[in-house]
Amino acid sequence: QLHLVESGGGLVQPGGSLRLSCTASGFSLDSYDIGWFRQAPGKEREGVSCISHSGLIKKYADSVKGRFTISKDNAKNTVYLQMNSLKPEDTGVYFCAAEGGCYTTGWGGFGSWGQGTQVTVSS
Repeated sequence: QLHLVESGGGLVQPGGSLRLSCTASGFSLDSYDIGWFRQAPGKEREGVSCISHSGLIKKYADSVKGRFTISKDNAKNTVYLQMNSLKPEDTGVYFCAAEGGCYTTGWGGFGSWGQGTQVTVSS
Protein backbone atom coordinates (compact mmCIF):
# COMPACT_ATOMS: atom_id res chain seq x y z
CA GLN A 1 0.00 0.00 0.00
CA LEU A 2 1.22 3.45 -0.88
CA HIS A 3 1.71 5.99 1.88
CA LEU A 4 -0.11 9.33 1.65
CA VAL A 5 -0.38 12.09 4.25
CA GLU A 6 -2.92 14.91 4.08
CA SER A 7 -2.50 18.25 5.83
CA GLY A 8 -3.84 21.77 5.77
CA GLY A 9 -7.31 21.27 7.17
CA GLY A 10 -8.83 23.48 9.82
CA LEU A 11 -11.67 25.75 10.82
CA VAL A 12 -12.55 28.54 8.40
CA GLN A 13 -15.43 30.95 8.04
CA PRO A 14 -17.80 30.78 5.06
CA GLY A 15 -16.22 32.48 2.09
CA GLY A 16 -12.73 31.68 3.31
CA SER A 17 -9.96 29.59 1.78
CA LEU A 18 -7.80 26.63 2.67
CA ARG A 19 -5.10 24.74 0.82
CA LEU A 20 -4.87 21.03 1.43
CA SER A 21 -1.70 19.06 0.74
CA CYS A 22 -1.29 15.39 -0.06
CA THR A 23 2.30 14.25 0.25
CA ALA A 24 3.42 10.86 -0.98
CA SER A 25 6.26 8.83 0.42
CA GLY A 26 7.85 5.71 -0.93
CA PHE A 27 6.63 6.30 -4.45
CA SER A 28 6.59 9.02 -7.08
CA LEU A 29 3.47 10.95 -8.00
CA ASP A 30 4.84 11.02 -11.54
CA SER A 31 3.42 7.52 -11.90
CA TYR A 32 0.07 7.75 -10.12
CA ASP A 33 -3.21 9.56 -10.59
CA ILE A 34 -4.41 11.17 -7.36
CA GLY A 35 -7.94 11.77 -6.17
CA TRP A 36 -9.38 13.96 -3.43
CA PHE A 37 -12.48 12.76 -1.63
CA ARG A 38 -14.47 13.99 1.33
CA GLN A 39 -16.89 12.54 3.83
CA ALA A 40 -19.33 14.59 5.88
CA PRO A 41 -20.86 13.21 9.10
CA GLY A 42 -23.64 10.78 8.30
CA LYS A 43 -22.96 10.91 4.57
CA GLU A 44 -21.19 8.70 2.08
CA ARG A 45 -17.73 9.55 0.84
CA GLU A 46 -17.81 11.55 -2.37
CA GLY A 47 -15.26 12.42 -4.99
CA VAL A 48 -14.12 16.03 -5.05
CA SER A 49 -11.34 16.23 -7.64
CA CYS A 50 -8.60 14.26 -9.33
CA ILE A 51 -5.43 14.86 -11.29
CA SER A 52 -3.73 12.47 -13.67
CA HIS A 53 -0.09 11.47 -13.14
CA SER A 54 0.87 13.72 -16.09
CA GLY A 55 -1.08 16.63 -14.65
CA LEU A 56 -2.87 17.06 -17.97
CA ILE A 57 -6.25 15.78 -16.80
CA LYS A 58 -8.05 17.50 -13.93
CA LYS A 59 -11.59 16.72 -12.91
CA TYR A 60 -13.94 18.34 -10.41
CA ALA A 61 -17.25 17.49 -8.85
CA ASP A 62 -19.98 19.87 -9.97
CA SER A 63 -20.37 21.11 -6.39
CA VAL A 64 -16.81 22.50 -6.30
CA LYS A 65 -16.22 23.60 -9.90
CA GLY A 66 -14.99 27.18 -10.08
CA ARG A 67 -14.06 27.19 -6.38
CA PHE A 68 -11.51 24.40 -5.98
CA THR A 69 -8.29 23.93 -7.93
CA ILE A 70 -6.12 20.82 -7.94
CA SER A 71 -2.43 20.97 -8.75
CA LYS A 72 0.76 19.03 -8.22
CA ASP A 73 4.41 19.73 -7.51
CA ASN A 74 6.46 16.76 -8.62
CA ALA A 75 9.61 18.12 -6.99
CA LYS A 76 7.84 18.04 -3.62
CA ASN A 77 5.92 14.86 -4.46
CA THR A 78 2.78 16.68 -3.35
CA VAL A 79 -0.70 17.29 -4.72
CA TYR A 80 -2.60 20.36 -3.57
CA LEU A 81 -6.27 21.22 -3.36
CA GLN A 82 -6.84 24.96 -3.21
CA MET A 83 -10.30 25.58 -1.82
CA ASN A 84 -11.81 29.06 -2.17
CA SER A 85 -15.24 30.50 -1.40
CA LEU A 86 -15.81 27.74 1.11
CA LYS A 87 -19.34 26.90 2.16
CA PRO A 88 -20.66 25.09 5.26
CA GLU A 89 -21.56 22.15 3.02
CA ASP A 90 -17.85 21.71 2.24
CA THR A 91 -17.35 20.55 5.82
CA GLY A 92 -15.98 17.04 6.18
CA VAL A 93 -12.90 14.88 6.37
CA TYR A 94 -10.86 15.20 3.20
CA PHE A 95 -8.85 12.24 1.95
CA CYS A 96 -6.41 11.84 -0.87
CA ALA A 97 -5.96 8.53 -2.61
CA ALA A 98 -3.78 6.79 -5.18
CA GLU A 99 -3.81 3.64 -7.29
CA GLY A 100 -6.90 4.70 -9.15
CA GLY A 101 -7.68 6.41 -12.40
CA CYS A 102 -8.39 10.02 -13.34
CA TYR A 103 -9.81 10.17 -16.84
CA THR A 104 -11.60 12.72 -18.96
CA THR A 105 -14.79 10.71 -18.36
CA GLY A 106 -14.47 10.49 -14.58
CA TRP A 107 -12.40 8.93 -11.83
CA GLY A 108 -12.44 5.96 -9.46
CA GLY A 109 -10.90 2.69 -8.36
CA PHE A 110 -8.56 4.22 -5.80
CA GLY A 111 -7.01 1.70 -3.43
CA SER A 112 -4.51 3.54 -1.22
CA TRP A 113 -5.81 6.22 1.12
CA GLY A 114 -4.39 8.76 3.51
CA GLN A 115 -5.69 9.23 7.03
CA GLY A 116 -7.66 12.38 6.19
CA THR A 117 -7.70 15.98 7.35
CA GLN A 118 -10.71 17.72 8.89
CA VAL A 119 -12.18 20.78 7.18
CA THR A 120 -14.84 22.72 9.06
CA VAL A 121 -16.57 25.69 7.49
CA SER A 122 -18.55 27.58 10.10
CA SER A 123 -19.12 31.07 11.41
